[in-house]
Amino acid sequence: MTKNKLTFKALLRFFALAVLIALFVFLAYEFGIIELFLNEEKLKNFIQSLGPFGVVGFVLLQAFQVVAAPIPGEITGLLGGYLYGTFWGIVLSTVGLTLGSVIAFILGRIFGKPFVERVVDPMVLNKFDYLLHHKGAFLVFFLFLIPGFPKDYLSYFLGLSRLSLLEFTVIAGIGRLLGTVLLSFGGDYLRHHEYGKFLGLAGIAVVVMVIVWLFKDKIERLLRIWHISKYRKNKQKK
Repeated sequence: MTKNKLTFKALLRFFALAVLIALFVFLAYEFGIIELFLNEEKLKNFIQSLGPFGVVGFVLLQAFQVVAAPIPGEITGLLGGYLYGTFWGIVLSTVGLTLGSVIAFILGRIFGKPFVERVVDPMVLNKFDYLLHHKGAFLVFFLFLIPGFPKDYLSYFLGLSRLSLLEFTVIAGIGRLLGTVLLSFGGDYLRHHEYGKFLGLAGIAVVVMVIVWLFKDKIERLLRIWHISKYRKNKQKK
């Protein structure tokens, strides 16, 4: 009887969330918000038109692109450097990305596995299911550092893990920093028409991404083996 009640409550929460998401998407489409997010020039003009409130708008934009991912994070990262310069671009992007990651984490924790399975790519779920065995905070931090890993999906998925909210917040904030710094520099170069520096930075980023892509499976396999072996050793000690 208790199990049936718990199942009914879980289904009810999931249905309520689905209705809210559907309503949000409908309103976003009707008011042209989705079209705004998909047009980089309109997006830039919109943020600038907010004046002093543009800072808050940009932070919320960064958070939203993590939770809903309507636009690539690379665009908003460059936009931060372009609008606010390197330093403030890094600060504001970090705040927004961390906020979005924390929201995704909390949603995953509140609504549980049925919700996460609908939001997260099944391939990601299968690849990183070993992260649910124990905290593995260092490993999660390492994954966030590596460019090209699906950090937005991981944020939802890690809501099911044993990580505390504080631990995840620190990992998400610091772990995304490398990519944020590079994108903010890139945006600042574009702002000052330093196209040579921008192309050089883009070239380095492409090389790193290609290397990660070529060795991605090996890296994931090694991390999986290391994590599982550590889990077994800790279990034996107990």
